[in-house]
Amino acid sequence: MVIFSVYVVNKAGGLIYQYDNYVPRAEAEKTFSHPLDLVLKHHDEKVVVSFGQRDGIRVGHAVLSINGVDVMGKNTADGKDILEYLKDPSNYPVSIRFGRARLSSNEKLMLASMFHSCELFDQNLKSALEIAEKAGNFGAGS
Repeated sequence: MVIFSVYVVNKAGGLIYQYDNYVPRAEAEKTFSHPLDLVLKHHDEKVVVSFGQRDGIRVGHAVLSINGVDVMGKNTADGKDILEYLKDPSNYPVSIRFGRARLSSNEKLMLASMFHSCELFDQNLKSALEIAEKAGNFGAGS
């Protein structure tokens, strides 16, 4: 069994500590000619594949680098929008690396908040079941 992440959340729901054992498992790099046969779109400050799967590139994978240079969110290293860069036929052939993008800080906070909400729901459900069992109107034979 592998542990991918550790989240420590306090009773108030705040994220105290978070550790990612991040090892990119599925990365695919391919050289494309114009026109690009994948449909890309902006999603949560990243450029992701929204339609078309091939050669290990899956829907939801993010653009990680273009021509060996890492991208920064929705922009290339020199600040150009990735989608605009890929629309220009003079930039082809282009080598693009795709893979699963790392979670942003905001996404990690939302995930920790979800863990806290699930824990609160579980605690309330346990106490409701205990009350129902004591009242005698819940369980086998009723």
